[in-house]
Amino acid sequence: MTQVEARPQAGDTVRGVNAPGDTQDMRKKGLGGNSVGLLGNAVIGISTVAPVYCLTSTLGSTAGEVGLQMPAVFLAGFLPMLLVAFAYRELNKAMPDCGTSFTWTVKAFGPKIGWMCGWGLVIATIIVLSNLAGVATSYFWLLAGEITGSESVAALDDNKAVHIVTCLALIAVATAISYRGMTATKGVQYALVGLQLVVLAVFVALALSKAGSFETSVDFSWSWMNPFAVQSFAAFTAGLSLSIFMYWGWDACMATNEETTGSDKTPGRAALIAMVVLVGSYLATGIAAQMAVGSGDQGLGLANPETSDNVFAALAGPVMGPVLGVFLFVAVLASAAASLQTTFIPVARTVLAMSTYEALPKSFTKVHPVFKTPGKATVVAGVATGAFYTVMTLVSEHVLVDTIYALGLMICFYYGITAFACVWYFRAELFRSFRDLAFKGLMPALGGLMLTAVFGKTLYDMWDPAYGSGSAVFGVGSVFVIAVGLLLLGAVIMLVMQRRSPAFFRGEVLTKETPSLVVAD
Repeated sequence: MTQVEARPQAGDTVRGVNAPGDTQDMRKKGLGGNSVGLLGNAVIGISTVAPVYCLTSTLGSTAGEVGLQMPAVFLAGFLPMLLVAFAYRELNKAMPDCGTSFTWTVKAFGPKIGWMCGWGLVIATIIVLSNLAGVATSYFWLLAGEITGSESVAALDDNKAVHIVTCLALIAVATAISYRGMTATKGVQYALVGLQLVVLAVFVALALSKAGSFETSVDFSWSWMNPFAVQSFAAFTAGLSLSIFMYWGWDACMATNEETTGSDKTPGRAALIAMVVLVGSYLATGIAAQMAVGSGDQGLGLANPETSDNVFAALAGPVMGPVLGVFLFVAVLASAAASLQTTFIPVARTVLAMSTYEALPKSFTKVHPVFKTPGKATVVAGVATGAFYTVMTLVSEHVLVDTIYALGLMICFYYGITAFACVWYFRAELFRSFRDLAFKGLMPALGGLMLTAVFGKTLYDMWDPAYGSGSAVFGVGSVFVIAVGLLLLGAVIMLVMQRRSPAFFRGEVLTKETPSLVVAD
């Protein structure tokens, strides 16, 4: 009789086989395996970052902080992201688990640090989802106004009730698509990411062709690439925080590892491909925009406070003309809508992993029997996003700006911890070869240190109400209140879960470990 091997079910423990990096307590989640390949995974990473959305939201703010040194800050923000990406790649090879940062930091540092790292990822994603929905809503009505030729239709976005209802509808649609699984997600993304990159290329070409045509135009200079020319360290760190936000989301490639062909290697390769595409897009667009309209705060200048929160809305007509300008509106809407859909991937799978390992309520372990997605976690993420955006919109008129600034702190928090987790987890292997020392030790450590420095300086600067939108709560900057308040909320929830799930917090479910050094054949 032929012996048939039993297929692991959701929640089953996967036993190691005494090879480097094997873990004795990793659990399958019931997700659909082999649903995505290298190209699909890279597209999901690019889509989650949403390059066109990021550019329209932060080009102006970054120019306002660092002036003509914006391209240099884009490069400076890319460096720690690249170094941290190497840490993610190495950890994913050893532990291809959809919990990513949460799972890896628990294995390296223990339950409490791991739980807070997971919380940092979850809350950062909720912030981004809310901003994506807000931008998608604004461009939906702008596009509707352009198509109908009616200013009154475009002005509907200024009606707070209409804006919120439209935003909630877009969140609901994105949640539904994500709920249906990776195959549906991948198919939508190919078209939307392709549209974004083509429209960006057209914008860059037309902006370069019109350099010198506007009063605020400036000639290109290689000094734009010099980060040391930024007028102050505070301005540099503020710009760097925004730049880091612009690269955030590539780790969605890792969150799909249990659903990707070649789960140990493909996600890491996809993440690196996505980051190269992103840095190229950002540099080309930033340089072209500065040459065309400059980075000043007057007229079409990128830092003009009247347009800096939504640069492409101001530049679409002047740079691309009335016809092609509509495509820029379409691209921003597509970018935000596409990212709104794929950004549910990391948050839902992190919550799934945390519940599978008993760090969150067991009910979140439910995986849809047909779509093979974390159904309840996806729906709850959608509800949380809608609630967060509604509350923040009603409370603060500057929610978009302040939450983006707060997001930079969250990103530095959980990316930095994950980078250090790589160094500590592989500490027994660092001197086995130069490659191990570089990719498991030096690069992740440097990336973690850079993000920690940005975290500390940003936290200090956030206290000043002038940081971000300029709003304050009892004399304290609203960005500080949002960022620190959300981290403290996570600590409170963790204490509650510690009482409900003591086994996880005693290290009995997902154990802290270091792989033993095994000499290769």
